[in-house]
Amino acid sequence: MEDISIYTIVLLFSFGFLAAFIDAVVGGGGLISIPALLFSGLSPSAAIATNKLASSMGSLTSTIAFIRSGHVDFRLVIRLLPLVFCGSLLGAYIVNDVSPDILKPLVLVLLIAVAIYTIIKKDWGSKSTYRKLTWKKASIFALIITLIGFYDGFFGAGTGSFILFAFLIIGFDFVQSAGNAKFLNFGSNIAALIMFIHLDAVVFSYGIPMGIAMVLGAFVGSNFAIKQGVTYVRGLFIIVTVFLIGKNIYDYVSSM
Repeated sequence: MEDISIYTIVLLFSFGFLAAFIDAVVGGGGLISIPALLFSGLSPSAAIATNKLASSMGSLTSTIAFIRSGHVDFRLVIRLLPLVFCGSLLGAYIVNDVSPDILKPLVLVLLIAVAIYTIIKKDWGSKSTYRKLTWKKASIFALIITLIGFYDGFFGAGTGSFILFAFLIIGFDFVQSAGNAKFLNFGSNIAALIMFIHLDAVVFSYGIPMGIAMVLGAFVGSNFAIKQGVTYVRGLFIIVTVFLIGKNIYDYVSSM
C-alpha cells in the first residue's frame, strides 16, 4: 500500500467526481481521471489500471440509475454482456505485451467520423426507432460490441462513446443508448479490472478514494441526464467526442 497525502486525496476526489459526472452519460471520463492519476505520481500503466477500479465503481452507480429509470433494454444487453466482457479481458491481457499506441490513428479517424455524423444528423437519436435486428445485422452488431470490449481493455479512451454510438446506429434514442452503453461499459470495466488485479497493476490507495468520488459523480450525472433528456445527452456527447479528438491529436503529434 502506497502512502498518499491529503492533497492527493483532494485532487483525486475532485477530478474523480467531474470525470464520473461526464462518464455517467456519454463516456470519456478517462480524459479527466487518467491525467489526474498521472499527475498524482502514478506510472502510465498503473494509472490506466487504477482508473479501471475507480471507473468500475462509478459505472456501477450510473448503471443502477439507468436501470431504475427504465432506460436499459435488458433482453438485448444481457446477451451482449459476455461478448464485451470477454473482449475486454483479452484486451487487458494483450496490452501488457503490445503498446496501445498502435490504435491511436484508427481511433482518431473513428472519433472524427462519429462527431461529423452526429452533428450533421441533427434529429438523430431524438426518438427510438429500434426494431428487432435480423440475424445478419445482429451478428455484425455483436462483433462490433466484442471489438469495442477488446478496445476498452486494450486502450479504453472513449469506450462509452463508441458503445453509445453503436446503439444509436441500430435505432435507440440518446438516453436509451446511454443506459445500454453504461450497462455494457460496466461489464467491460470489470473484466479489465479483474485482469489488472491479477497482474498486480492496481494501486488501491489511489483507486478507492477516486472511486468513492466517482460513485457520487456518477449518481449526480446519470440522474441529471435522465431528467434533462435527449437534447442534453446529445450535446454532451458531441462535446466529449470533440475533446477526445483533440486529446488524440495532441497525443499523436507529441509522439512524433
